[in-house]
This record gives sequence, structure tokens and C-alpha cells, in this order.
Amino acid sequence: MKQLRVAAKIAMHQAYAPYSEYQVGAALRTPSGNVYSGGNVENAAYPLGNCAEASAIAAMVLAGEREIAEIFIMSKGKKPGTVCGGCRQRLAEFAGPDIRIDCGLESGETNTYTLGELLPHAFDLKETKI
Repeated sequence: MKQLRVAAKIAMHQAYAPYSEYQVGAALRTPSGNVYSGGNVENAAYPLGNCAEASAIAAMVLAGEREIAEIFIMSKGKKPGTVCGGCRQRLAEFAGPDIRIDCGLESGETNTYTLGELLPHAFDLKETKI
């Protein structure tokens, strides 16, 4: 987890958040052991921004990988943030309900969840096909 924490911290400090001033960094590890990170990127037209988790997933996909083994999200604030609803579904596209999601601060305070706890009824395309 230390490697993911460090990668998420670096990504958080590189995030572009001039509007909210709420920088977030995410680092995920794939079963192959590779680590991919991303930071949030805001835009004046608010819905056009990218979450840190989405940025890390995009880096993973572009590298040719398709599965997440664990993820660490670091944010600035008084308490550890958590994954937004949209990114919970994005994570569910590439991970099962048992993956570990650590959400922490630079101070070391960390909350740990599973994807299943955060998104108990994820939309699954396999279940919708007739």
C-alpha cells in the first residue's frame, strides 16, 4: 500500500483544481503489479472535468491492462474523501466487489472499504444481456 500512497500523493499534488481547490490523486495496482495514477482535472465548464480515479483508469487502459487489484485515493481536506458515485461504477467496470479501496490524507489518516461496500448493486452489462 505504501507504493500506492506515494503515487496517489504525487498525483494529488499535480492535480488541476483551480475552482474547487480540492485536489485528488488516485493510484491503482493491477494484478500484474503495475501502478497507474491520475489526478483530478477541473474545467470552467464543470461537467467536463475528470476525476482522479477516471484518469488513473484511463492510464491503465491505454497501457493495455483491464483489471484493478487495489486502489488508493488521496485528497486534501479535513477527513479522507471517498469515491464519487460515477467513479464507483467506473471501478466496477474493471474490478470485483472485493477489491480494497483506501481513501486517505497526507497525515496518514485512512479509511478502507471494499467496492461492494461502496457500490452494493453495481450495474453489470452481463446481467442485462438477453
